[in-house]
Amino acid sequence: MNKAFKWTALSLGTLVGIAHIGVLGHLLKPSHTQTPNIKIPEGPYSSYNITVNRDGYQIEYRADDPLVLESERSMDSDENRTGFLGGRTRTTSEYRSDQYTRNGVRNLGGETTEGGKSVTDIECIVADAGARSQGAMAGNAIAAGVIAPAVSGIPYVGWLAAGWATLLGNEVGASIGSEVGSVFNDC
Repeated sequence: MNKAFKWTALSLGTLVGIAHIGVLGHLLKPSHTQTPNIKIPEGPYSSYNITVNRDGYQIEYRADDPLVLESERSMDSDENRTGFLGGRTRTTSEYRSDQYTRNGVRNLGGETTEGGKSVTDIECIVADAGARSQGAMAGNAIAAGVIAPAVSGIPYVGWLAAGWATLLGNEVGASIGSEVGSVFNDC
């Protein structure tokens, strides 16, 4: 039994020694940091940046890049003016720089408020309210001054038709004022 004990101890010692050498070889080998194989969706407006170091990796991905497109325009014009003592030419220049989203909408600036509406949206709402009010007053004045006297001569219902014409002028004026205001305020 003494011989079997020696062979068992020698076999067990050899196995533990080989295991230690394998573990030390695994721990001491230089580690190579690799980028994981990630399928990043690519499109015509996407961009990404991958940074890899010993501590890990970092991916910065933008699905809609560029977010803002810029357009610059300049125009020179010559104006000829003839006056009392002769003519003179004056050159004027105009420069305009605009930013657009990819959908073609002009960026009017402004940040989003808590309610979800941007400052530009709020300014457009205020401008629309003012334009509707001015249009309603103009439509009311035209209807009361031109249409109401013409329809007030209708027997029995003239007074009613004059009121309806004034209300119709008010509504039409508000609608036209809103459309004109949206064009002039870029809303």
